[in-house]
Amino acid sequence: MIKYLIYSLTIILGVYLVFLAFMFFYQRSFMYYPSVNNYNDTEINFEYETVSITTSDNINLKAWYSFNRNKKQTIVFFHGNAGDLENRIYKLNHFKNLNVNFLIVSWRGFSGNDGQPSEKNLYIDANSTIKWLEGKGVKKNQMVLYGESLGTGIAVEVASKSKFAGVILESPFTSMQDMGKKLYPYLPIGILQHDKYLSLNKIKKVKSPILIMHGQADNIVPFYMGKKLFDEANDPKASYFPEEDNHMMEYNEELIKTLKNFLSSLSNL
Repeated sequence: MIKYLIYSLTIILGVYLVFLAFMFFYQRSFMYYPSVNNYNDTEINFEYETVSITTSDNINLKAWYSFNRNKKQTIVFFHGNAGDLENRIYKLNHFKNLNVNFLIVSWRGFSGNDGQPSEKNLYIDANSTIKWLEGKGVKKNQMVLYGESLGTGIAVEVASKSKFAGVILESPFTSMQDMGKKLYPYLPIGILQHDKYLSLNKIKKVKSPILIMHGQADNIVPFYMGKKLFDEANDPKASYFPEEDNHMMEYNEELIKTLKNFLSSLSNL
C-alpha cells in the first residue's frame, strides 16, 4: 500500500513538474494572441494614413496615424493582447468626435509585424512610438496615452517615466502576476512568470492626469483591480465604472461623454 502511494505521488509530481516546465517555456503563447479576432468588425469612418515605425532594435511596426494640425491633442493608443488594428475600428470611429488626433500602433508579432511580443519588447515598441511622434513635432504635453487591457500595463510604464498631457486606462490590471495567480492558483507564479507588468507598483510614479475606466461586470480582469489602481493613483484623476460593462467596454454615449470631459479638463490644466 505504501509503495503504491509513493508510486502514485511520484507520478503526480512528475506530471506537475513537466507542466511547470511547459508553462515556463511556453507561457507567452497563453498571454499574447495576435491572430485572435474577438472584437466587433466595422467600417472605417475616419481619415488616416498607414505608417511604419522603426523601433530602437530595428523592428518595423505597422501603425495608423490620423493628424490635423488644428487639433491640439493626440491620443497614443496601446492596444490589448489580441487581434490587430482593424479590431479597434469601432473605437477609433469615435475619436473624430473627440477633436483629437490619434496614433495606434500594432505590437511586434501582431498585424504581420516581425518579432516576438514580451514585456521588455513592448516597452521598446511603445517608447519608439513616442519618439516617432515627437519626430513629427508632437510634444509629450500634447500626447494622451490610451491603454486598453494589456496596453494599460505599457501605458503605465511609459507614463511612470515622463509626464504627458494625460493617461487613459481601459480595463486595467494591477499586475500580470496578480492575473496569473487568479488564473493559475496552483502554480508558483512568482517564480514562473516572465512578463510581470507591475502597474500597481508604478501608478504612484505617474504624474499625468489619469482616467480609469473599468466595467464592474468584467469577467477577465476583475473590477477590483481597476478600482485599486484608481485609489492609488495621484490627483487629478477621474473614473468611469459602469455596472454592466464587461471586459470589452461599451463605447456608448456615457463612455464618450466621459472621454470628452476628461480631454476637455486637460486643456484647462
